[in-house]
Amino acid sequence: MTLTIGLVQTTTGIDPAVEAGALSARIADAAAQGARLIFTPEMSGLLDRDRARAAGRICAEADDPVLAAVRNAAARAGVWVQLGSLALKGPREKFVNRGFLISPNGDIAARYAKIHLFDVALGSESWRESAAYEAGTDAVVAATPWGGLGLTICYDLRFPALHRALATAGAAILSVPAAFTRPTGQAHWHVLLRARAIETGCFVVAAAQTGAHQDGRATYGHSLVVAPWGEVLLDMGEEPGIGLATLDLDQVAIARSKVPALEHARPFRIVAP
Repeated sequence: MTLTIGLVQTTTGIDPAVEAGALSARIADAAAQGARLIFTPEMSGLLDRDRARAAGRICAEADDPVLAAVRNAAARAGVWVQLGSLALKGPREKFVNRGFLISPNGDIAARYAKIHLFDVALGSESWRESAAYEAGTDAVVAATPWGGLGLTICYDLRFPALHRALATAGAAILSVPAAFTRPTGQAHWHVLLRARAIETGCFVVAAAQTGAHQDGRATYGHSLVVAPWGEVLLDMGEEPGIGLATLDLDQVAIARSKVPALEHARPFRIVAP
């Protein structure tokens, strides 16, 4: 069984109204080129380090203009869309970083809130996502016509146990939408994505933010598709745009039969010397 997927690589700004129109157009373009399942990056609707300014544009899920636009675009094109994530108002005082799977009729088929928040100091750059965002608690494997789709977001990539749990729960494809910094992207992006694919025997699809953003940050780009044996099927480089890849989903079973690591995992204990 084969599946043609589309990836949207963006340089998201600070105005969700602008991003809603741009995302809708790119979803339509990817669908016209044959994509049946389309992936967008983390924070597809708003990327703004100025949290006071961003707060005035962050909505509840029911009111978010980007989510509404993407649902309409999916329905018009008759495609599935994995909307990488949006900044949304949460049930308490903090925001949530939430991704969605949208069905071809525009319904929300699954939701996932980012579990691992990016609290990191990188030389002159400091990020504390937990200051404004509440962490999710539930891992999600969404049902699609092509098998299970495991949902993660960006910093989740560094936690292999999450990806292994998604694979053992039925995921054949893992989605890793991201807004990776340039320093961490240059050092770790390719190797981590390939490792997650090899460890789980899954396809890994990572739609990414790229370039210099309106809020002053710079992201790494290089949206990737990695096969279960670790081959890179698509690397979009640093330019915004659309990329397509065809997945041969039989390769999931083939890779797992060659190295059945998911089956061979054993409990163990750590003993102090």
